[in-house]
Amino acid sequence: MYGLNPPQSAAVLHCEGPLLVLAGAGSGKTRVIVEKIAHLIAIGRYPAKRIAAITFTNKSAKEMRERVAKRIRGDGAEGLTICTFHALGLKFLQIEHAAAGLKRGFSIFDSDDAAAQIKDLMHGAKPDAIEDAKNLISRAKNAGLSPEQAMAAARSTREKEAASLYERYQARLTTFNAVDFDDLIRLPVQILEANEDIVMGWRERIGYLLVDECQDTNDAQYRLLKMLAGP
Repeated sequence: MYGLNPPQSAAVLHCEGPLLVLAGAGSGKTRVIVEKIAHLIAIGRYPAKRIAAITFTNKSAKEMRERVAKRIRGDGAEGLTICTFHALGLKFLQIEHAAAGLKRGFSIFDSDDAAAQIKDLMHGAKPDAIEDAKNLISRAKNAGLSPEQAMAAARSTREKEAASLYERYQARLTTFNAVDFDDLIRLPVQILEANEDIVMGWRERIGYLLVDECQDTNDAQYRLLKMLAGP
């Protein structure tokens, strides 16, 4: 841990229970995560395959993997997971696809695919209306709401119409054996919150969880972290 200041060293050495690191941009938060990974592996507390570091962007994940590779030589970091929230969600669904009502080899709809399906369901509505509906559905999914929960929470006519469209859109995805980008977080949360055995299996799989820029998580992402990290 050469070169770390006292607060950074304290963060690296803390291994029991949750820890939130608050620091400004460029203050070395990513370095702390890299050093913490190296420390956990070096002291034999957790093997690399039981450590996961989650980022928000592919660029950040790539940078962290490169920094870990320079810090931990040889095969010491073999099996380590460094990826985005959505990549972790995809890995989860590939393993737990049956619990999500999906078949192996399911498809992922991008934003254009989703818009095309919503446009079809809205019978060729104007682009602004389609975009508005897509955003409302995405907002519900990022809050971790299923179509049924979105309908129960709807108050205005606009919200009820959006919830109804969400239900039909999700049924369309199921028909195509597909998920959209937001489902990569929402569905794992839904599965984990309803299946204790799956929760325990994933807590065994991921023994130590680190998150870069944790303050940027939305409701669904935060619930995913809580389910994976445990009490």
